[in-house]
Amino acid sequence: MNSTAPPVIFSPKRREAAQQRMLRLQKTGNPANFLSADVAQDILERLAFFRFIPAKALLMGDLSGILTAGLSDLGAIVTAVDPFEFNLEAPWPLSGFDFIACLFTLDTVNDLPGVLIHQRHALSEGGLAINTLAGAGSLPILRDVMLAADGPRPAPRLHPQIDVRAGGQLLQRAGYASPVVDTCSFHVRYGKLETLIHDVRAQGLSNVLADPGPPLSVSSLEIARSAFAERADSQGRVTETFEILTLSGWQGAAHS
Repeated sequence: MNSTAPPVIFSPKRREAAQQRMLRLQKTGNPANFLSADVAQDILERLAFFRFIPAKALLMGDLSGILTAGLSDLGAIVTAVDPFEFNLEAPWPLSGFDFIACLFTLDTVNDLPGVLIHQRHALSEGGLAINTLAGAGSLPILRDVMLAADGPRPAPRLHPQIDVRAGGQLLQRAGYASPVVDTCSFHVRYGKLETLIHDVRAQGLSNVLADPGPPLSVSSLEIARSAFAERADSQGRVTETFEILTLSGWQGAAHS
């Protein structure tokens, strides 16, 4: 009998550990949450463009609190949950929401099509879901310096990522009406490799692969630092790219 279980690409235990580390780092002074803040503002602008005022919203990953505050100001009843409060890859125990937003919380589930289906079932008729993920094209500098550090035997240091075409196919497969996928790039300048890695960890984007490969040795880390420094501009800064992929779709009949 053939198994229909999705391949295990990500480790749930490592994913939860990375999430807990992210939450600890978010409690420190001036935490890195610029991705969450940017997409939260973008989502509020999208809702204004749609002239859609949610009455009951479910949020995951709103690190900055901007989206929660904005929806509350609109009069919505907001339920904010930790993605580990229940199994995202099983039928969700929550339902009846006319708006669901997941900010960088679905990047590392093993059955993303299944999660999107469960999410759609948690929407009421005419409800809207918006998901943001780190899209293909994210972290090219970090990817290059890790390849340089590993030499002829590269280890899997960064996650596989989804592009616009794959995102559209996922929404269609999950049964969303009027699916829309778009992408934008967010550029951040860094003086040190360690600061970039800290920001990646603080925003829950670190490696949670089931087979992450061996840790970097001291000598390999020095190679990575040197490779990073070689990419610096005249001011000693390296510009890294975070590509944000946004997936949105409706429950029920198509919307114009």
